[in-house]
Amino acid sequence: MCSGRISELLIFKAFTSGADGVLVAGCHPGDCHYMKGNLSARRRVVGIKPFLEAIGVEPERLRLEWIGASEGPKFAETVKSFTQTIKELGPSPLNRRRNGH
Repeated sequence: MCSGRISELLIFKAFTSGADGVLVAGCHPGDCHYMKGNLSARRRVVGIKPFLEAIGVEPERLRLEWIGASEGPKFAETVKSFTQTIKELGPSPLNRRRNGH
C-alpha cells in the first residue's frame, strides 16, 4: 500500500532471487497517505545503492520514482524507460554469477 513499507531486505531479496532490476514507485513527497512513508522509502533506496554497488550491482538497477495514482501515462513511461535501462545493462551480475558466467 505504501512505498514506505519497502525494506532494504526486500530489495536485496529481489536481486538475490533473480531480479535484474527493482522499481519502487511511491506518492509524491507531501502527498503520502501514510504521513511520510515515501520519504522513508527514499532513505532506504538511497542507503542501499552503495551496498549494491559494493557487491557489483549497478545502482541504476534500482530506481525510485514519485508517481501519483492518477498518473497512468507517467507510470507507463517510467516502466518503459526502466525496462530499457535494464535491457541495456543486461542480466544482473548476481544472476551471471549464479549461472556460472
